[in-house]
Amino acid sequence: MIPVRDTAAGATLAIRVQPGAKKTAITGIYGEGEAAAVKLSLSAPPIDGRANEAVIDFFAELLGVPKRRVCILFGETSRSKVIQVTGRTSRQIATSLQPSLAR
Repeated sequence: MIPVRDTAAGATLAIRVQPGAKKTAITGIYGEGEAAAVKLSLSAPPIDGRANEAVIDFFAELLGVPKRRVCILFGETSRSKVIQVTGRTSRQIATSLQPSLAR
């Protein structure tokens, strides 16, 4: 199950980031159950906030929303993060993520 939850401001998504990878892509699910997170490999290094910027850029493009609608709620200095997307529901986000997770 994709760990996406609806909130009053939009939807939240737990992610687990692997910075410094060869390419930026969703590579699966990290963990199980309520603690599951989308695993995201990033080509950006974890220096000067570049990995966080890459997370925002990636999800904004994937979900078809402006960058200003994607923010990191928790985990700015951690590999485990929670992002919030305003203007999208959990169902819309799950539908957008499904092709990437099916690979």
